[in-house]
Amino acid sequence: MPKKAVKKIGVLTGGGDCPGLNAVIRAVVKTAVNDYNWKVLGIEDGFDGLIKPEKTRPLSLESVRGILPRGGTILGTTNRGNPFAYKVVEDGKTRVIDLSPKVLENIKGFGLDALVVIGGDGSMRIAYELLQMGAPIVGVPKTIDNDISGTDITFGFDTALGTATDAIDKLHTTAESHHRVMLVEVMGRNAGWIALESGLAGGADVILIPEIPFKTERVCAQIEARSRTGRKFSIIVVAEGARPEGGDVVIQAREESGIVRLGGIGNKVAQEITRMSGHETRVTVLGHVQRGGSPSAFDRILGTRYGAAAVRLVADGCIGQMVALHGARIEAISIADSIRALKTVPTDGELVRTARSLGISFG
Repeated sequence: MPKKAVKKIGVLTGGGDCPGLNAVIRAVVKTAVNDYNWKVLGIEDGFDGLIKPEKTRPLSLESVRGILPRGGTILGTTNRGNPFAYKVVEDGKTRVIDLSPKVLENIKGFGLDALVVIGGDGSMRIAYELLQMGAPIVGVPKTIDNDISGTDITFGFDTALGTATDAIDKLHTTAESHHRVMLVEVMGRNAGWIALESGLAGGADVILIPEIPFKTERVCAQIEARSRTGRKFSIIVVAEGARPEGGDVVIQAREESGIVRLGGIGNKVAQEITRMSGHETRVTVLGHVQRGGSPSAFDRILGTRYGAAAVRLVADGCIGQMVALHGARIEAISIADSIRALKTVPTDGELVRTARSLGISFG
């Protein structure tokens, strides 16, 4: 069958924000307009814009002028707008309903021949379910956690990594001056890529990640070993999803939406270190600082390449595919393959082995 002529596409950003989203949006619009003379519709606040038609607006070349270095997303985003489990309040009571048929109806009503979904694992799962119902979707992988399968790197990771590394660099001098243990808590719910790579780049002494349960006794042993050789300070990097052997992750809050927010493992480990070893310990929680700010040059380029490649997938009729970085090449995999499993840190992989060779402890 001949490919359907494309005249109009939509683009949305779902899930948590990260640096580089605007680079992707800009590339989608410019490639669609310059190469194919298509119209582009911006869908605001993730999948919410496919439920509430007023949350849409046309995107032109003028719309994306000057946004390349900007963090965040000009379209807005949310991680609470799952159309398959949408919460509504009626008569003072909250109900969960399935609005996916309405999403499909609106995609047709908007006249969209394809929809570019920019998001992480959660957004790609929603995209896959809509795809199964007939929605014409292509995907672009996004997350600072770098945990989407099928792609070597997600945009946003490099900028977050730089932010975390810069913080570790700054903490070295104050830790050494006061002979303290400095603990940095970074993001990483299920995957420890930020903690591992920022710890390596920043010269950390201990790195705690979700993939390797730790014992505080082993952390204290590393601190004591350094102290005996005259190094009276230590730097510890811990991912928010790290947990002790036989223990659980530390939960900061449970929201009404069912989302569990992690946080607090840094303070818990610091208290245990002080109790067991007597070492003065301080905690820095980077939190959403890692999501914000201007994207690095790497993320700007990767986001731009992803956006342009996603439009070319649409032009080639490759619906149901997600762009991915394999080595130096931008290629495509099925959205189905991208959500089969999270890409976590291999515990016997080259990066972990390198860290151990440098004397870094994983607790």
